Amino acid sequence: MARTEGTVPAATADAGPERTKGPRLTLPQTALGMASMLFIVSVAVAFTGAVLYAYYSYRLGQTEDEVEAFASSFAGAVDEALAEIDQERDAAVGSVQSQLDELEKFAASGETLAGVLEQAAPSVWFVATLDEAGQPSVGSAFVVFSDSEQSFLLTSYTTVRAATQVPAPPITVRKGSEVIEAVELTTWDEANDLALLTVGRPSLPALTWAAEDTPLRVGDRVFVVSGLGASGGSITQGFVADVSASGIQHDAPVGTHFQGGPVLTSQGEVIAVASRTYAPLGFRPEAVFFGVPVRSSCAQVLQCPSAGQPG
Repeated sequence: MARTEGTVPAATADAGPERTKGPRLTLPQTALGMASMLFIVSVAVAFTGAVLYAYYSYRLGQTEDEVEAFASSFAGAVDEALAEIDQERDAAVGSVQSQLDELEKFAASGETLAGVLEQAAPSVWFVATLDEAGQPSVGSAFVVFSDSEQSFLLTSYTTVRAATQVPAPPITVRKGSEVIEAVELTTWDEANDLALLTVGRPSLPALTWAAEDTPLRVGDRVFVVSGLGASGGSITQGFVADVSASGIQHDAPVGTHFQGGPVLTSQGEVIAVASRTYAPLGFRPEAVFFGVPVRSSCAQVLQCPSAGQPG
């Protein structure tokens, strides 16, 4: 068939399927529609903000709880650390003090010795007399009480033993250049190596006795004082080896002129009378002596009130 110019063939006009159009965003065409759309968007935004705020608050609460828990545990750890430091400090101080106490037991400083001697010297006198053979017999004595007319001194029976017989040799007490003759040998207790002298010198200072409940333990340091010495007396030191009702065993040197002198604590209080012959166990001591408990003198030699020292 002859093709007519200018005419579109039917096959050409119908060639290919019609192109399909995609979905279109339909916008509201009226003011009411626009307002409704904005309202819906606002509600969605508000809801989203509320959800986000709730999530933020939740996470913030968790963080605060974790921080608080950490702070609490940290404070507890600090307290425990401080408590541990305090315990270690106290333990260290106790250990150092214990070591110092042990060192102090081995040797008293010169200052300590001088202090004890200075405190005791005014009350301790050197005793001189004769024994049964007419030979010098010496020792020490210390004031236990005094009044406005005379003073009373406790000493060793061994030193003045000859004066218990008749005729009796004179007994003198001396401190430095001062010499006093004893008025009498008042009483004595041979078993406990104790004797009491009376001198006509009023108001001599008496030594303080240690309290009856003062604990005395093995290893405690003790001092023995003599009335003979360039500074008004002399002193030795030692340690307690044993404590019993019958005697205080110690290793402080007791020379001849120390017998009858006071055995003192570090505070200068009398706990015993020094003796070279007192033997509560039935044998004579050698390097370790037995001090006669000072309150033993209240049995026969002194009259003691129920509490305190004689007076």
